[in-house]
Amino acid sequence: MDQTFAQLERRADVAWIDVRSEGEYAESHVPGAVSVPLFDNEERAEIGTLYKQVGPERARERGLEIASRKLPNLVRAIRERAGDRIPVIYCWRGGMRSQSVTTVLGLMGIPAVRLAGGYRAYRVHITEWLASMRADKLPPLLVIHGMTGVGKSMLLQLLKERGEPVLDLEGFAGHRGSVFGGIGLKPANQREFDGRLYDALQRQQNAPYLIIEAESKRIGHVNMPDFLYEAKLRGHNLLLFASLKTRVVRTLLQYRLDDEQAFVSAVGHALARIERRFSPAFRTFVSEAFLARDWHSLIAALLTDYYDPRYEHAMKSYTHPFYEVDGEDLEKAADEVVARAYSAFAVTDSGQREWIGGRTN
Repeated sequence: MDQTFAQLERRADVAWIDVRSEGEYAESHVPGAVSVPLFDNEERAEIGTLYKQVGPERARERGLEIASRKLPNLVRAIRERAGDRIPVIYCWRGGMRSQSVTTVLGLMGIPAVRLAGGYRAYRVHITEWLASMRADKLPPLLVIHGMTGVGKSMLLQLLKERGEPVLDLEGFAGHRGSVFGGIGLKPANQREFDGRLYDALQRQQNAPYLIIEAESKRIGHVNMPDFLYEAKLRGHNLLLFASLKTRVVRTLLQYRLDDEQAFVSAVGHALARIERRFSPAFRTFVSEAFLARDWHSLIAALLTDYYDPRYEHAMKSYTHPFYEVDGEDLEKAADEVVARAYSAFAVTDSGQREWIGGRTN
């Protein structure tokens, strides 16, 4: 049985099974889907080559040869991953790979659904939805500002753990935004980012507000959609602050890798991309601190002499005052952010919070 993504996305009784190759899955997939490839990367390439150079009939024959010996393990893997849920099988276009797997599952007495149009149709669905969205369709935003290293991402994580409606844009992007932002992370492409954002917005569409970090339009390798950027500019602004000492410690904590050599290499590569913007004296200081592996001095210098002036310049574009939150103790800061959210919203008799004002910053 074929069903569209719109028919399936709100169902809690389904398990998304991606039968494309590992490479296709790694590039992007439906959020929450697990990979159970019918063909691995090399097999897919071989079949594709046969299709182009020999013809579709020989490609199908080779596909059958490869798949036939895998079917018992594949069925077992899908059964284990789906548990008591209904498997939703998808490939790239809803073609032969997903059709074959769904047919075999049916023969084994396992009810399964094939995603109509495959991943491509899913991608069209979310792209069209994001393009149709407007800022005024979103819940109001609480926007966390603050200088580099102040702990904005850590604060968002605490709020998320408390059940607050957080949009972790850096998490969706797999990037922290700066030239150092990809260290230790797997940067997402636009398709991955869009899928994660769409999924989060769907799950939190009835939230009384959303909490986000004050990101620029470009986050790593991806772009924030216009409607979200506009909503951010309209948001209720909170300014997190902390001492330089705290900021240095938090920056190193977030970026430091267990593999010291990989960390050194990543930092060196990032510095090489921005050192042309340094004064000669500052370039010398940064180079010496880097060669000495004096991370605290290096981070402190980059914060005070490079990132802070840029942040202060960007903040001049805001004409409204900010509600300031002390970030030295992030647990207390989270308490204050939640309290501030409640001060901007009213609690109705049903227990739901409603927006009681326009822009209040």
